[in-house]
Amino acid sequence: MDALSYAYGTNHFDRDRDLKAVLRDLWANHAQHWPALGEFGALAGGELYESLYHIDHDARPVLVAHNLDGERIDRVRLSPSERQALEKTAWIMGLPYHGESWLSHYALLYLIGDPGLGCILTITQQTAYALHKYGQSIPGQARIVEDLISGRAWGATWMTESQGGSDLGANQATAREDGPLWRISGDKYFASGAGLADYAIVTARPEGGAPGPKGLGLFLLPRIGSNGQLNYHVRRLKDKSATRAVPSGEVELQDAEAYLIGEAGRGIYYTLENLTVSRLANAAAAMGVGKKAHLEVLGRVHRRHSFGAPLIGHPLIRRDLTDLAVRAAGGTALAFHSIAQFDGVWEEKPPFSARYHRVRFWSHLAKNRTAEHSAAMTQMAMELFGGLGFLEEYAVARWHREALITPIWEGPSNIQALDFLESVQRQHTDESFWEEMTYLLSQAGTAPAREALDIMERTLVNLRRFEGAEAQWMAKESLRTLADVAQVALLYRLAEGQGERYAKLAALYHARFLNREEYPFWAYEDPDIWDEASSLA
Repeated sequence: MDALSYAYGTNHFDRDRDLKAVLRDLWANHAQHWPALGEFGALAGGELYESLYHIDHDARPVLVAHNLDGERIDRVRLSPSERQALEKTAWIMGLPYHGESWLSHYALLYLIGDPGLGCILTITQQTAYALHKYGQSIPGQARIVEDLISGRAWGATWMTESQGGSDLGANQATAREDGPLWRISGDKYFASGAGLADYAIVTARPEGGAPGPKGLGLFLLPRIGSNGQLNYHVRRLKDKSATRAVPSGEVELQDAEAYLIGEAGRGIYYTLENLTVSRLANAAAAMGVGKKAHLEVLGRVHRRHSFGAPLIGHPLIRRDLTDLAVRAAGGTALAFHSIAQFDGVWEEKPPFSARYHRVRFWSHLAKNRTAEHSAAMTQMAMELFGGLGFLEEYAVARWHREALITPIWEGPSNIQALDFLESVQRQHTDESFWEEMTYLLSQAGTAPAREALDIMERTLVNLRRFEGAEAQWMAKESLRTLADVAQVALLYRLAEGQGERYAKLAALYHARFLNREEYPFWAYEDPDIWDEASSLA
């Protein structure tokens, strides 16, 4: 790996100044978590970093249709590297169920920084989450949850069908009641974890239910039926251009045995709640990927010479490093602020409080904007490596491929914008956002903070003025703008306890993403913003 990566062999937690600052700000007892995070940071930058590179390039999951006796099994074969990687990371799923914060779980997921491995952990976590909250009537529920969060079993979330995509109301899979069981028939078109999952949660339409999304139920689908036989078939695995560690395929359900989760008419609500878990995971993973590329670049610019000087001495390189630093700090603050709010309400059940609806609002801001940051950061990293950045033999090329999936998984930007708009129009979630941001920006009291406050007010006024198609037309840009306002405010809040650097980053973020201007030149002479040595605090 020494010939492949500048980040390999380093402790990715110790080197992550922003993650430490954000966790210090959010965790009153952060010091007690530092040893475990440091140990995991060494794993993430060492053995795990090498294993994930090997899986991506040489050892993808392979679908095995039959066992040695000719029986249909539809099981994926994992490389020893991937099995070991899962064994060493599965424990992070259990933290929220064993008295730890969701901040712990998502911080470790961020340090993994691999959407493929992270997807396996997240869809398993989502399966456990649905059963923990709503599956008490399912036989063996407690044992299944414990098996999932310990890595003894793997889960999956199979919602998507070819004719519907993100439109769950277009799902055609049907469910008919059969005594204590249900029988599901239909196809799931993009089924992550296919061939790996021991249990999946799936959406299907109970017979006689309402049309559209409100007619959906959510079900637990075991891999093996009560007769000891395979309960469904995996038609094939998908060929993917991005993340490769997670097997994704097409699943055929023909009278497959399943158990109803919760109430038959509330499946869409359970599913949307479950998506909050994965969207926050998407945000953490997106910024984790961006940081991996950032670490590669920081190694490169100190060692590579061009035009008679180290790369880090050139103005345009420092400008690009400034962009990476601003996006890294802002996106990390946004992701973990959203996660901290989720941590306070995750055990609520319907009817949800205003606090819970606020978390949904923040999840859309975080998921959408961090994915954009990740794609931009990894693209810039490739450019900073020059022609070498496009070669698979350099680690940075892989991180850009991985980043490109984060704007798509768990709903692309158009879906995020529509769900965000619904939360504003139906739950008035913008009101609590306005109050929080007004307080933080007023406390900062700087000219950029006042301008950010003005931009927020204009955006919210316009958002409230329109309905229907006109509101949808502007929703995506409003979502991005409010996420940018939030990052300025959160960086100023970080400055109060974590140092003046974050006030500088807030001003830089405001200049670039709210005022749409070039970064001010004063950053050129401030290595505290962009230099590798400063990141080792």
